[in-house]
Amino acid sequence: MKALILVGGFGTRLRPLTLSVPKPLVEFANKPMILHQIEALKAIGVTEVVLAINYQPEVMLNFLKEFETKLEIKITCSQETEPLGTAGPLALARDKLIGDSGEPFFVLNSDVISEYPLKQMIDFHKAHGGEASIMVTKVDEPSKYGVVVTEESTGKVERFVEKPKIFVGNKINAGIYLLNPSVIDRIELRPTSIEKEVFPKIAADNKLYAMVLPGFWMDIGQPRDYIVGLRLYLDSLKKNSSSKLATGPHIVGNVLVDETAKIGEGCLIGPDVAIGPGCIVESGVRLSRCSVMRGVYIKKHACISSSIIGWHSTVGRWARVENMTILGEDVQVCDEIYSNGGVVLPHKEIKSSILKPEIVM
Repeated sequence: MKALILVGGFGTRLRPLTLSVPKPLVEFANKPMILHQIEALKAIGVTEVVLAINYQPEVMLNFLKEFETKLEIKITCSQETEPLGTAGPLALARDKLIGDSGEPFFVLNSDVISEYPLKQMIDFHKAHGGEASIMVTKVDEPSKYGVVVTEESTGKVERFVEKPKIFVGNKINAGIYLLNPSVIDRIELRPTSIEKEVFPKIAADNKLYAMVLPGFWMDIGQPRDYIVGLRLYLDSLKKNSSSKLATGPHIVGNVLVDETAKIGEGCLIGPDVAIGPGCIVESGVRLSRCSVMRGVYIKKHACISSSIIGWHSTVGRWARVENMTILGEDVQVCDEIYSNGGVVLPHKEIKSSILKPEIVM
């Protein structure tokens, strides 16, 4: 079985982190976003993953080489010379996706994090016998999204309603699809949207079915959603494999700590924190709702909440970092500095406090 992951472009919404690495390689819960998906695909028997990409394919492929060997799965790139939207990449990768077997293939949006119930999706797809299956998730505020209206009993998709003004349903496209090869025949090689142009036509032919995603779902393509996604992911980890979470008198709630990280005395860590490899957290530090990436150094009595601390950054003593502060790679926050929502580009030194959310160039 094969799968296509829609990687796309520059990852501007996650800057300044994506100034250092392509977005799918930004760690989420201590491993690159895209690896969560590749591992889930491998687990259900996918043998080849194609990355649809229009930006820095060499960086991606060099990085993923080691995982190819480790996971024993083939990873290739299909490079766009111009952005092709969400459907065009399928036409471009046609020869890579369609084999002689005629079996369906997965398509995943690279920003989506969930429990990836792909095995159930294969069973669902076989059972309804249609041409395409999409995963949908229920949301509290459907008016912000495109809503998928389905027949309750079978899951057959009746229509799509973009940002409805009146309530028509609460299921939205979750960015995980299982498609028969015939779907590619419906797609021209040009910039085109699978959600707006391809799926409505399959639905009109009564061949599109939606499966409601069990468990959590989040599009983690922007910082606030990344932090919410981390909470949901750690919650799910607690239910399904709680042995991976940290324990101890200094831990509150769900916390993930890499085994190579060092944590000092008298810290209070959690809830909803991920601490990456090689981090040093000195004594008396307070961390909550934050992601601390590889090689970060947090000095005594610093306090960090609702923020993302990029690779190899340093947070000074008694510093306070909060309210969706994002530090790019190798940022130095000096002692006793306050950051209220600062977005700091890589390799900067912050010597004076950031009192309101702003970008520090």
